[in-house]
Amino acid sequence: MAAETETFSVRPYTSHCQVIRDEGAHAVIGISSGNSYFSHQRVTDLAAWGLRNFEQVDLIYTDLYITEMYEALGYGLHDAHRKAVKNLRGLRAKVTNAVAALDPDRSRLRGRPLSALLDNPAYQQMRTSLDHLLATDPAFLRVCDRLVEAFFTNKLPDCDPPTGRQRDVCLAYVCAEAPLFLDTPAILGVPSSLNCYHQLLPLAELLYARGPGLRASRNQGHAIITPSPQGDSHGC
Repeated sequence: MAAETETFSVRPYTSHCQVIRDEGAHAVIGISSGNSYFSHQRVTDLAAWGLRNFEQVDLIYTDLYITEMYEALGYGLHDAHRKAVKNLRGLRAKVTNAVAALDPDRSRLRGRPLSALLDNPAYQQMRTSLDHLLATDPAFLRVCDRLVEAFFTNKLPDCDPPTGRQRDVCLAYVCAEAPLFLDTPAILGVPSSLNCYHQLLPLAELLYARGPGLRASRNQGHAIITPSPQGDSHGC
């Protein structure tokens, strides 16, 4: 097994998310493209943390709408495609290496791109529902609009507002990831699942609110997992 260099602090978003964390059935750890936070060692350390705390772990890296996002930020089509290919090649290697080092038989640890879920019936159903909600649910649309504005803040010259094209690409990216925030158990066939990321999920406030509306399933949880100082075992 590869040597681990980091321990992690874990903050479940709600008390019910803590219950799901304590169950330890499954964790999905999201790995973002183009994010320097996800070094080779950190991806391996996150996977090792997952295996210590959960029966099954999925490392899922985003590979959808990457070229389109670079285009939206002003790159030409050729350069956008080249950057996307380079970033995804490196990301795939980090995930593949972590699985090979920690669980070569893949009995408990799996690594896959988000695009591998596109043919999954539960994923497809949720994705269709999200497209409908964008057109019909004001609360969901408001949250998505805030996400678009936050993403493009300081990324556009002179803080210009996002164009219609930029907004559409960003929303497509958000909606591609959102099913894993809503109901990973239905998609991957696990009893419960904790979605783990180093930042608060952008939809968390909406998904874990009380009352009607777009909500995470009862078997879905979210936790913020961040590196803790060496020797601090909190959250392990």
